[in-house]
Amino acid sequence: MTNFIENKVVVITGAGGGFGRLIAQKAAALGGKIVCADIDETTLLETVKSIDAQGGIASHVVASVADLDEMQALAAHAVKQHGAIDVMVNNAGIMPLAFFADHKAAASAWSRCIDVNIKGVVNGISCVYDQMMAQGRGHVVNISSIYGNFPVVGAGVYGATKTAVNFLSESLRVEAQGKIKVTIIKPTGVPGTGLGTGIINADAIVGILGQNAASYGGVMASLAEGNNAPELRDPDNPQYAALEPTYIADAVITAINQPWGVSLGDITVRATGDGYIL
Repeated sequence: MTNFIENKVVVITGAGGGFGRLIAQKAAALGGKIVCADIDETTLLETVKSIDAQGGIASHVVASVADLDEMQALAAHAVKQHGAIDVMVNNAGIMPLAFFADHKAAASAWSRCIDVNIKGVVNGISCVYDQMMAQGRGHVVNISSIYGNFPVVGAGVYGATKTAVNFLSESLRVEAQGKIKVTIIKPTGVPGTGLGTGIINADAIVGILGQNAASYGGVMASLAEGNNAPELRDPDNPQYAALEPTYIADAVITAINQPWGVSLGDITVRATGDGYIL
């Protein structure tokens, strides 16, 4: 397969861990010039060092996606270092699942969720838009979620932010069609990213499971205890139950690794044996 990532300048938010780190490492391995951003400089440096150790090209900027000035500085750094921005991966996000009855405990986390998941994507688009339009080409990849597909209990605010990501993405695609291509990546549940640490009320997961809550809850408990059948952990088995983060990163790489005239618009990645109803 032709390598369309080599020499592309790829900016990635939330690159200090999870999907972001994996995307950075995989893109660098294919010859991309990676600019990593995160609010945590310690983890950010770990990502850059891991790329350096493999002979890749990477630099970093400490930036909050909720701060437009910091995001503009990120874009300016990428242009100064490499002369272009080919790909922007708006990956940073948080997931404070909670019922509306939890509003007192969830209020501050919900506010930050709106700042990161919505404003962060708006800022990510805004900071690269002029550069990409001036270049005559660019690619924005936005990490959404199946939670953005339909409203369910326990995810009112989080789901709304991911619906907004979908809306923003399609609006950008139509407005900049022919110059900026846009990809929406929708993961299902991916336990290995640590995203679940932001959950306010663990019972709020019921919304995405619906009628499968009891059965899949048992599967996940079994996975956590290590007592499950091996096929539930085998990605080559249709009963594979919990998606590993690397498969989301692979989907992003597949979207980026296309000729400029080919755009993969909307990709959902799930474990075939998961119990999510969306």
